[in-house]
Amino acid sequence: MFKKILIANRGEIAVRVLRACRELDISPVAVYSEADAAALHVRLADEAYLLGPAPSAESYLRIDRVIDSALRSGAEAIHPGYGFLSENAAFARAVRAAGLVFIGPSPESMELMGSKTSARRAAEAAGAPVVPGTNDALESLDEARETAARVGYPVMLKAAAGGGGKGMRLVANESELPSAFDTARSEAASAFGDPSVYIEKAVERPRHIEIQVFADTHGQTVHLGERECSIQRRHQKVIEECPSPINDPDLRAAMGAAAVRIARAAAYVGAGTVEFLVSDVTRDFYFLEMNTRLQVEHPVTELVTGLDLVREQIGVAAGLPLSFTQEEVRLNGHAVECRVYAEDPGQNFMPSPGRITHLRVPAGPCVRDDGGVYEGAEVSIYYDPMISKLATWGRTRDEAIERMRRALDEYTVGGIKTTLPFFREVMRDAEFVAGRLDTAFIARFNERRADATSNAAPPSDEETARRDIAAIAAALRYSEPARNGSQPHAPLAPPSRWKLSGRDALHRSRI
Repeated sequence: MFKKILIANRGEIAVRVLRACRELDISPVAVYSEADAAALHVRLADEAYLLGPAPSAESYLRIDRVIDSALRSGAEAIHPGYGFLSENAAFARAVRAAGLVFIGPSPESMELMGSKTSARRAAEAAGAPVVPGTNDALESLDEARETAARVGYPVMLKAAAGGGGKGMRLVANESELPSAFDTARSEAASAFGDPSVYIEKAVERPRHIEIQVFADTHGQTVHLGERECSIQRRHQKVIEECPSPINDPDLRAAMGAAAVRIARAAAYVGAGTVEFLVSDVTRDFYFLEMNTRLQVEHPVTELVTGLDLVREQIGVAAGLPLSFTQEEVRLNGHAVECRVYAEDPGQNFMPSPGRITHLRVPAGPCVRDDGGVYEGAEVSIYYDPMISKLATWGRTRDEAIERMRRALDEYTVGGIKTTLPFFREVMRDAEFVAGRLDTAFIARFNERRADATSNAAPPSDEETARRDIAAIAAALRYSEPARNGSQPHAPLAPPSRWKLSGRDALHRSRI
């Protein structure tokens, strides 16, 4: 087993990996940008190395500086987390060339499955169903017209080199195609440095369901069931569940078998996720893409299977076999996760950076919060605004949702806007509770909210007076410390065990 691992990431995922290292008696090493000098992952690590200025292109995306930090620290391996360099084959090769272990799949597997078009070809070769469309990038608008006419509108234009909703456009008819084609190519070039796009038939009322796969170097490839990830905004997931409310064992078995075949065809090693679109009308499923890394939503799988995916990643990278077999995988109960973002849901989920002046994280039975901030921390404008992932487990889906409602009601964050109010509403929405989900859920949810608001009676004079009194009381409460000359929510002071070592490294002093 490794003695020291560098975590090439930030925020809650860096903290998550760091904690797994601690449990395995591995010394965790952090990296950080100038904006993250006081971040939680930096405070918790044994050592921390400065990568550069705040912009990720000058810090977290600098392959040379990340590897140099690992070599200087004496780390034997690098865990990339997700995002940043986690699916960058050039980074994985550079790690290998430096004599270090990359905790993830091989560069060759990443390249094969990282390209959406080559991944489609690999899925087809493995006998997995794919959405009708092209397996190669479109050469011209004319080719796009011919393909769309052949598969039938509506269609989706997608970036060939990446995902996350960038370079993706839904096209309802031929008149929309020219503008969507140009926009998708422009976005793809900006986001991934590659303007290539391809085309797929748009699936009717699609659910976004993914299968967690895992493979070791001893020939074992398994799946750990599915996650329902249909609730998305701007093609980014915000609520996930395990298992899917579809609750169809035959569908799960068929998708799991297809995912394992795809992973084997890619000679895959480590944790990965094979994503599918499932028609809520016909229950037909189609391969969408493969994410060659740990997923943001892995906690719901961990809660239901009882397995620690990060520990398994580290073990596999160290050459150990998986600690379980396919026959030993059991889905026990149900788990729900909400991604808590520093965003204002009342302003179309616009980012809400700033200082967290108050933080109360929920706790209690079967509640898990994977957070990356603390009271007094600054949410930066430079990075993804997710501050934590809140997950709950229950014996049934209803129990998991009930527990999530309680946890959300306990969760308070001051100083910034968050998506907590949005989640509180969704968890009480009749359509969500009934499990009637697809990727257009949020659009319909917003329409229901707008209708309910327009039909609601104005508050009474008595209710208005109560609200005013409450607002005045809150204002007095939070102004009291300031009038006494103190700072109510000052940032945490650096722990006494820390000492500065040089201009660009933090080291924990020996105790």
